[in-house]
Amino acid sequence: MELGNISQPVYGPGLVAPETSTPLLVAMLHGFLQLVQPNDLPIESSGTPVLCYLSFFLSQLLIYELGFLVCAAIGLLFILLVPLVGCCFCCCRL
Repeated sequence: MELGNISQPVYGPGLVAPETSTPLLVAMLHGFLQLVQPNDLPIESSGTPVLCYLSFFLSQLLIYELGFLVCAAIGLLFILLVPLVGCCFCCCRL
């Protein structure tokens, strides 16, 4: 399938924190995002077939999203454990 003449996108220098009344909150958010996801998205534009490198791309994408996956796992753990521990404290007091 031929897509025609599609030019490569041109990107700017990067994200700039917006001017807000809460610069400390914006700085904390950018620091958290940089901690969770420090690497760029692993996209390579080569002329090879997509299906040959699908498993390699998925493994690279999982490594790229690892910080978010860990945060989601910790969040799910808290969602499950906090009510369970609260129920044990309320029902099983000694």
